[in-house]
Amino acid sequence: MTIQLRKVLISDEIDDICLEILRKNGVEVVKNCNLSKEDLLKEIAGYDGLIVRSATKVSAEVINAGVNLKIIGRAGTGVDNIDTEVATKKGIIVMNTPGGNTLSAAEHTCTLIIALTRNLGEASKSMKDGKWDRKKFMGTELYGKTLAIIGLGRIGKEVALRMQSFGMTTIGYDPIISSDESATFNTEWMPLEKIWPLADYITVHTPLIPQTKNLINDAVFGKCKKGVKVINVARGGIIDEDALLRALQSGQCGGAGLDVFIEEPPKDYTLAKHPNVIATPHLGASTIEAQVRVAEEIAQQFVDLAQGRSLFGAVNANALANALNPALRPWIQLAEKLGTVGSQLTKTLSVNNVEVLIYEKSLEAAGSALVSSVMIGYLNTSLAENGDILPKNLNIINSPIYTKQSGIKPSEGGETIEKATFNLINAPVLAKQAGIVTTSTNKCKSGQLKSGITVEFQSAGGEVLEICGVIAGEHSLLTSVQANTFKVAASLHGETIVYRVDKPVSLADIISAAEKDGLKVSAISASEVKHGQGFGIINLELPVTQGLNHLNQTVNSAYVCSL
Repeated sequence: MTIQLRKVLISDEIDDICLEILRKNGVEVVKNCNLSKEDLLKEIAGYDGLIVRSATKVSAEVINAGVNLKIIGRAGTGVDNIDTEVATKKGIIVMNTPGGNTLSAAEHTCTLIIALTRNLGEASKSMKDGKWDRKKFMGTELYGKTLAIIGLGRIGKEVALRMQSFGMTTIGYDPIISSDESATFNTEWMPLEKIWPLADYITVHTPLIPQTKNLINDAVFGKCKKGVKVINVARGGIIDEDALLRALQSGQCGGAGLDVFIEEPPKDYTLAKHPNVIATPHLGASTIEAQVRVAEEIAQQFVDLAQGRSLFGAVNANALANALNPALRPWIQLAEKLGTVGSQLTKTLSVNNVEVLIYEKSLEAAGSALVSSVMIGYLNTSLAENGDILPKNLNIINSPIYTKQSGIKPSEGGETIEKATFNLINAPVLAKQAGIVTTSTNKCKSGQLKSGITVEFQSAGGEVLEICGVIAGEHSLLTSVQANTFKVAASLHGETIVYRVDKPVSLADIISAAEKDGLKVSAISASEVKHGQGFGIINLELPVTQGLNHLNQTVNSAYVCSL
C-alpha cells in the first residue's frame, strides 16, 4: 500500500523541527494552531495528513470531512483525542510517538513519588505562607518500600529502574509483558489481586480503555495497606477520582500524586486542593527535550511511511507493517489476487468465514497482512455479472469490513456498511462488521508437500472454495482450485477472465468464443477437470468492452476481474 503524502496540516503547537523534516522530504506543510472546529472542518479536506498534540479533537466529524486524509499523527503517547474507530473504518492510519515522552513521563512520576514521601508540596506552601513547621511535615524513606507498577511498558520500566536506585522493591502487572521480561529489569510480575495488599506506592502507566477505566476504585483501596500512596501520570480516569477522594478523607490513602484528570482542566478542584495531594497540570511530557523528540519522531514516521521504508507507531495498521517489507510484498499482492479470484468463484455462496493457510516459513509472522490482503481483493474486486463490471475501491486497511454492495450477506447480527473504501487498515474491521470471520493458520511442517498459501472461503451451509497460489519472483501464480491442479500455473495479472466448467472443454473452443466476444487473448491456463468441475484463467491484452455472451455459452460461467 503506497501512501501519497503531498500536504500535511499541523493544528497544534509543535517544535519547528517537525516542519523542517517534512519540508526537507518534499511535503508541503501548513501550521495553523488557531483553527476553530468549524474552520478545521472546512480546511481538512485539502490535506493528506494531519498532525496534532492534545488540543485538537479529531472527531468522527473531522475525519469524515477529511476526504483525502490518509494518516493522522499525534505527537505524543496515546490517541485519546482521535476517533480511531472511525479512522480505521475509513482506512486512515492513526499513529503516535510511543517513545518520545518516555523519559520525561518517567521522571515526572519519580518526582511525584519523592514529593509525596516527604510532603514537599505542603511544606513548600507553608514556607511561602511564612511558616516554619518542621515537625508537621515528618516524612518516610523510600528505602525498603514496595512500589507497584501497573503497566510495565516503556514508561513503567524506566520508573522501575529509577526507583530501584532508592532501594525500593518493584512489583508489577501488565497483560502483555511476561514475567520473564519484567524480571530483566528486576520487577516481579504478579496478578493484580496479589499486588494490592503488598504495595506501599502504586503508579499506573496504562492507556485509558474500558478495561482500565476506574481500575483503582473503592474495592481496590479496601484491599490495600492503610496509607497507600497512588500516582497517575498516565490518563485521567484510571484512578476513580471519587473513590480516591473518599480514601484520602478516611486515611486509607495516604497521598496522591496526580498529573492527569478526567476533565482537563478540572471543573471541580476539590481533589487537587486536598492537603495530601500533589497536583500538576498534565506536565508529564512538558520538557524541552520531550517536545523536540516527539516532533522529530512524528515527522520521521510520516516520511518513512510515505517513502515505503517502515511503519512505526501506528495503532491500527499491524498488517501494513508487513506489507512494507520488500520480501513480503509479492506475497501480499498474491493474497489480494487470490481474494479477487475467490470473490468471483463464490458469487453464489454466502461466505461467512475466510481462512488463510500458510505453507511458507518466511510468512509465519505475516498472517494478519495476508488475511487483510485477501479481504481487500475479496471486497474491493470488480464484480462481474455476465461481463458487466461493477467496480469497488478497497485497500489493506479497511478490507475486513464490508458492505452488502459487494454482495456479501452478513451473518445473523452482522452489520452492513453502505459505503466503504477498503485497505489494509480497515479490511479486517469491515469484514467482521459484515459477519465474516477471518483467520490465518501456519501449516509449515517439515516434509510437507504443499507450498505457498491457500485460501478457504467457507459458507454458512458448509460449502468451501479452496484456491492455492505461489509466487515466482514478483509474479503471482494460481496453482489449483478445489484441488484441481493447473497443468501450467496460471498467471494472475492484468485484465483477466476466471471461468468454470463442468466437463472438459478444449482451449481452442474457449479461445474462439473469447475472440467472438471481441477479446484479445494473451494466455490461457486450465486446471484438470475432476468430479464435474474445472477452472481456467484467461489473460487479456486489452480490457473487456462488451459482454461475454459467446464465452458463457462455451463454459458454465465466466467473470471479468482486474488483477
